[in-house]
Amino acid sequence: MKISDRSPLVAAPTFGADVHPLLRRIYSTRGVASESDLGRQLTDLPAPALLKGAAEAVVLLADALRQQRRLLIIGDFDADGATSTALMMLALRAMGAANVGYLVPNRFEYGYGLTPEIVELARGSSPDLIITVDNGISSHDGVAAARRAGIDVLITDHHLPGAQLPDANVIVNPNQPGCDFPSKALAGVGVAFYLLSALRGHLRQQGWFQQQGIAEPVMASWLDLVALGTVADVVPLDRLNRILVHQGLQRVRAGQCRPGISALLELAGRQQGRIVASDFGFAVGPRLNAAGRLDDMTLGIHCLLCDDLGEARQYAVELDQLNADRKIIESGMQQEALQAVNRLHLEESALPWGICLYDPQWHQGVVGLLASRIKERYHRPVIAFAPGDGDTLKGSARSIPGLHIRDALDAVASRHPQLLSKFGGHAMAAGLSLAKQDFAHFCQAFDDEVKRQLTPEDLEEEVMIDGELGSTELTLETARLLRSGGPWGQHFPEPLFRGAFAIVQSRILSAKHLKFTLSMGDAGESLVDAIAFNVPQPLLSATGSQVELLYRLDVNLWRGQETPQLLIERILSLS
Repeated sequence: MKISDRSPLVAAPTFGADVHPLLRRIYSTRGVASESDLGRQLTDLPAPALLKGAAEAVVLLADALRQQRRLLIIGDFDADGATSTALMMLALRAMGAANVGYLVPNRFEYGYGLTPEIVELARGSSPDLIITVDNGISSHDGVAAARRAGIDVLITDHHLPGAQLPDANVIVNPNQPGCDFPSKALAGVGVAFYLLSALRGHLRQQGWFQQQGIAEPVMASWLDLVALGTVADVVPLDRLNRILVHQGLQRVRAGQCRPGISALLELAGRQQGRIVASDFGFAVGPRLNAAGRLDDMTLGIHCLLCDDLGEARQYAVELDQLNADRKIIESGMQQEALQAVNRLHLEESALPWGICLYDPQWHQGVVGLLASRIKERYHRPVIAFAPGDGDTLKGSARSIPGLHIRDALDAVASRHPQLLSKFGGHAMAAGLSLAKQDFAHFCQAFDDEVKRQLTPEDLEEEVMIDGELGSTELTLETARLLRSGGPWGQHFPEPLFRGAFAIVQSRILSAKHLKFTLSMGDAGESLVDAIAFNVPQPLLSATGSQVELLYRLDVNLWRGQETPQLLIERILSLS
């Protein structure tokens, strides 16, 4: 592991006097050129009309509303798909859709996206128009099946398209060729929000709401769903996404959010009035995702759609139990995977650059998380496979900086035709299917491709930090400053610092976490609390030792009192 200080990405950033010097330094290393780049108001958002296909999609949807056509939303089985589905349902109903429903494919029966099998299932409700959310850009066969059945198809997606696009009536995707939308980082729920905002504007111009005697919906009232889906899908928090997330968090903190989100936050022990983006990523998102991983995302969508807090709490309890089950399954799979990697290492005396793992007992819904854990441990691209239908395997891939995983899979498919039955995804995550008998062949092909694209230096993890804080900066004021300086997230990371401390006191919490009192400074006069999660217990005997840490500075609330606290990311040395 190599630790490097972040360097400014902007030669001469311009900030006003009201931007704290510490934040100026941090922002400049994240590519923020001026104070205007920090704007977090809805008026700072680009116009929906810039999305290719939005104008045509609006006409299609407006006609569907006027004719009261039967609409069916086809969602994905993750948190982005769940929030996208809920948003589309709520907004279309508010705009006058009398006959709108949704269908989320059970990943274990139908796989991902708009497949011909899902179209056949959908025909049972006789839809006139299928609207995909967070999927569809690679659903050529499913779109063709729908069109043959006389069903129109509107695709809304954000995943990277292949060489050819499906033959849908309209496609709205900022990543499709010819789309000049200024952000390519929208999550699926962000694309849905933009399209619905354009539809609301069109209907307003047409006098639709007045004619129907219905109140014009306020799109901002659903930004809690947009923020949750955006953070949970780990898309880059570029300027546009930071605005959407900030505005959504503001509404949640003010108590203006869906009962389902309130219930999930409550169950996770998060105070709604104090939440930050990471609470969506580490507390709410996993509970929502658990439904799609182990069971059926319909449960998660019900939670987001219900208007009664008591009912939402019942759904939240079920989601929490599924998440607990997921943790148990994942823990067992992780131990098996680590053993498999160790065996691989011993047999070949060198770890593959691209790691592929498979066990016939592994769970389809958890292999993505497993791939993430193994990637974090070994800093190599990882694909974990579980049994699919018949003699197929379904894999989930996670990558490291320097390797665009979807493009790498595309390269493998080009060099080895017929090896992959399907694949798709992003730069850092992807999904794929192949025949079980081709697993060994694919492992070698993937490793070869990774070696073509990476260098040995790429396999050394580099941790980027924001320097050090002095003892006079370890204050509640600084912690509050950093907490409010976000939202922080993917490609706009929360500040990480390095520091040397003396351990004054340590104690164990919940049998697996360590709470420290640390001192900094020559005389040890500056004391600060710190916590390290899931660390070896022998460190308890380290009182009086010197310790070097990577940490984040946050605000801890205990019995109504706020204090600064270090969240320890890594213990670099102990002496």
